[in-house]
Amino acid sequence: MNTHNYNLLLADDDEDDCAFFKEALEELHLPVSLVTVNDGVQLMDFLLDKSSDNLPDVLFLDLNMPRKNGHECLTEIKEIEKLKKLPVIIFSTSLDVNIVDSMYEKGAMYYIRKPGDFTHLKKVIGNALAMIRENNFKQPAKKDFILQP
Repeated sequence: MNTHNYNLLLADDDEDDCAFFKEALEELHLPVSLVTVNDGVQLMDFLLDKSSDNLPDVLFLDLNMPRKNGHECLTEIKEIEKLKKLPVIIFSTSLDVNIVDSMYEKGAMYYIRKPGDFTHLKKVIGNALAMIRENNFKQPAKKDFILQP
């Protein structure tokens, strides 16, 4: 991860969560850049407006967003040829087993329950980026789908 700058996209309508995420990345001192969008419509517009060469390396996707939720966005992403290989990490307050299973089946790479603690947030973001690199941007076995801090 030290030689490549990763472009991250965070889709989340909660301004505080976006600010904490950005702050956590800054404190991790990783070679990343971050763009945020605040709802599913903005997300899909952003992704569809980008050329295939200019897509983010990883998308952190909140499930509960206005206008178009994360479930709908993930379904659309995996149905669009130029987007289907985009690594998507679900980043949600919910940890409902049925939702987690559904996100795995739809092709999300990892599932993170938003931690309330800033230290845990930093750790889980760092772990997610390291795991993606180690797995060569491939979906892990289901038992490794949920990332914990």
